[in-house]
Amino acid sequence: MIECIRTYRLSQKLKDPFGFSQWHYDIRNALIIEVVDHSGAVGWGECYGPAEVTQTAVNSYYAPLLIGWDPLRNEAAWQQCWRAGLDFSLKGVMMGAISGLDMAMLDLKGKILDISASELMGGRLRDEVVCYATGMYFRKVSEAELVDIIVDEAQGYVNDGFSALKIKIGKNMTFDKQLIGLMRRTFVDTRLMADANHAYDLPEAIEIGRLLDEHDYKWFEEPLSPAQTSNFRQLSDKIDIAIASGECEQTRWGFQDLLVKGGVQIAQPDLAYCGGPTEALKIRAIASSMGINVVPHAWGTMLNLASAAHFLATTYVEPGRAEIQPPLLETDRSDNPMREQMYRTKLVFDNGRIAIPTAPGLGVEPELREMHHFCVQQTECR
Repeated sequence: MIECIRTYRLSQKLKDPFGFSQWHYDIRNALIIEVVDHSGAVGWGECYGPAEVTQTAVNSYYAPLLIGWDPLRNEAAWQQCWRAGLDFSLKGVMMGAISGLDMAMLDLKGKILDISASELMGGRLRDEVVCYATGMYFRKVSEAELVDIIVDEAQGYVNDGFSALKIKIGKNMTFDKQLIGLMRRTFVDTRLMADANHAYDLPEAIEIGRLLDEHDYKWFEEPLSPAQTSNFRQLSDKIDIAIASGECEQTRWGFQDLLVKGGVQIAQPDLAYCGGPTEALKIRAIASSMGINVVPHAWGTMLNLASAAHFLATTYVEPGRAEIQPPLLETDRSDNPMREQMYRTKLVFDNGRIAIPTAPGLGVEPELREMHHFCVQQTECR
């Protein structure tokens, strides 16, 4: 039975702030969840979203519901939390809280049963996944300097073995067009994608989408506002490049509403926000029924990255064939000391690939002593 649930709100000031189409970051925040079974087994999870608000939701609302719960009944625990907030939390921060708890429950269940998370997700189809590097963020320098910084950064990732890169666009139309062309001319054989973080209106997105297609980019991510999902179909009718979206969406019901409208060809749930790994499997089933592939959004520390890696290890590619294009794992390469410094067991990168952990649960483990260097608030519910 679950005897204790702890949360750790983490924060770290960055030496080099970075930005995207909406704003700049100078602080990285995270919320880590620890679920402790009466046997002493521990499961770890991570929440994506505003850490301080999400911490309150976990500690004051959902954690008390799960004390005394059988951790092997993780899907029933999800349903318990879902029903408890159904009247006022169909989406948003509360679902982010459930996501981290669900991830921790999956990790705990794997440790109790001595089986990896990917086996609990249905069984792995591959022992490693190909990664793409997310980075190339904006800096507060002149645009001439910024272009050089982005290209140099991208070259470093290619030198490290990454065969796929995702750039940031949405700064302004002139800069975006310059960067899109320069990246393709510089990295002729590299798989390129572009993420606008919902920066464009529909006419702008049509113009940029056509340019991306001309330069053989593989997908156009978050081109439009997540509040205007009906526009995705209109955009898709005007451009040929695949549209990717969903990092702002949650639950199987939310994704069904998003995907049934048409226009989105790649669904991108974040396992630390969409409802957790348990819900992500249901989202994948809905996407599969529409012939849509799922490529998780992965932001944060090693826990969320490991969850996404296990998920992709079990992913089948629609519609399926003898020689498929392997699914890609997003790997954020921007500055994040919490991702790199506070884990005693990490994912192993090798030439742009990650080996899927075979240890019980998620296969990554925080080092508490290191984590406390970043911790600004800890809670405990018994």
